[in-house]
Amino acid sequence: METIKTYDRFPSWIVATSNLLSLLIYGLGFAILLLINTLLASIYLAFVLSLEIRIIRNHCINCYYYGKTCGFGKGRISALLFKKGDSSRFCTMKITWKDMIPDMLVVIIPLIVGIILLIKDFDYKILIAIALLLFLATMGNGFVRGTLTCKYCKQREIGCPADKLFNK
Repeated sequence: METIKTYDRFPSWIVATSNLLSLLIYGLGFAILLLINTLLASIYLAFVLSLEIRIIRNHCINCYYYGKTCGFGKGRISALLFKKGDSSRFCTMKITWKDMIPDMLVVIIPLIVGIILLIKDFDYKILIAIALLLFLATMGNGFVRGTLTCKYCKQREIGCPADKLFNK
């Protein structure tokens, strides 16, 4: 069996790629909701920001990559904003599919709104936005997490609740 080398600090191109994917997903979601109104799109952005802060505040502070460059760059951001937590807590955390619902809503809400807009008044631009959002959220995330980040993550070796959930 081949041993995979983990990164102590991820290369900047991986961090840029993973963040670009997230920004594209968030941007498409925002653009779709903006077709309804500015308030809904703004609430969506506030929701996305709250999820990012929740991860950095509650998870990244306990991660091996706290203060370091993880595959998403959040370890360094976390160190700038919050005090270091307890690394042993990260390994003992449990994540269930129920815990993932807020993260899934980032994609589900714009998809539902986009489908409603398509039914109401078909537009190829909306169809393309929905298809692209679905592709990035599934295939894009699968590629980034499976090929670029999680595969080389030292925290995964130590113990990662997300790895336990997704790779049962």
